[in-house]
Amino acid sequence: MSVDQNTVRHIARLARIAVRDDELEHLASELNSILDWVEQLGELDTSDVEPMTSAVETTMKMREDDVTVGNMQDEVTRNAPASEDGFFVVPKVVE
Repeated sequence: MSVDQNTVRHIARLARIAVRDDELEHLASELNSILDWVEQLGELDTSDVEPMTSAVETTMKMREDDVTVGNMQDEVTRNAPASEDGFFVVPKVVE
């Protein structure tokens, strides 16, 4: 795939980026080199590669799910504009 100056102008307009006419040729060559690199990535065989969420392998830090402080309804709802039976009272949003 090759990007010409008209395509660069169109992309710049879609992205709402002001590009001068003297910059078009340079940007076209940069976009072409980026697309060439992406095509090289497409040639790699990744069938044996597991999907990953990060380039660096990490493990989740786990901790015990212990309740340290509980039964604090009065303290939690103390600053609420309105509360009832330990719950927040909010205005009706959907009718």
